[in-house]
Amino acid sequence: MAIILREAGYTYPDGSEAVRSVDLHVDDGERLAIVGQNGAGKTTMVKMMNGLLEPTRGEVLVDGSTTRGRTTASIAKTVGYVFQNPDDQVFNRDVRTELEFMPRYHGWDERKRAERVERAAALAGISRHLDTNPKDLPFATRKFVAIAAVLVGECGYVILDEPTAGLDVVGLSLLNRMIDQLEADGVAVVTITHDMRFVVESFSRVVAMADGNVVADGGCAEVFSDDAVLAEARIKRPEVAQLARDLGLSSTALTIRDVAPLIP
Repeated sequence: MAIILREAGYTYPDGSEAVRSVDLHVDDGERLAIVGQNGAGKTTMVKMMNGLLEPTRGEVLVDGSTTRGRTTASIAKTVGYVFQNPDDQVFNRDVRTELEFMPRYHGWDERKRAERVERAAALAGISRHLDTNPKDLPFATRKFVAIAAVLVGECGYVILDEPTAGLDVVGLSLLNRMIDQLEADGVAVVTITHDMRFVVESFSRVVAMADGNVVADGGCAEVFSDDAVLAEARIKRPEVAQLARDLGLSSTALTIRDVAPLIP
């Protein structure tokens, strides 16, 4: 099972071409980071994956079925999308009601609903906030409420838009544990991010975009060692990786764990 984009592109009604012609394959349980500058087409591309946008050319298949003619709600059962700003997504009077929204919409029985809400809340670290109004929670915690509201479903793919924005070290640790568990459960995690340290520490595959095209698709070491790709996508190496290069220690080391054994 997979999300497959075949020569998929999208042109907005004003004529601006956001995604040109993309071929992409996202497998079960995969951890994929999509990087590139603002305007590269990242958000438009992932919105085609869950039906928020329908491709204007080519096609998008989710587990073998085209997204054309389907509602976003029907696709969201399989492909969950977490917005960058939780205030664009969270709207109920308390966290429990927020997490119950999708199960109630799909008519789940009370037992299943309670089990899924409890599991999603625990996974997102918000169990103690279930009776709290989301507006009374810090921004970072509201982000995890938004994530839990998606995880409460039984989706096989989760898209996270800039998930590290506004998170401290504790939040980053929780986010990574959650991604680890999703991978163990066979759920694919796709992220859009400008946080290159997050990419190299948490994802095994990187897709770099520029001007509506995919300009690189490979492992972290492969993508971040390619100067031409970095220049075209207008992204930088993580600071540790650049330091390792500048010191002549390694051209492929990406994290502290990679660099530490190389220091005399």
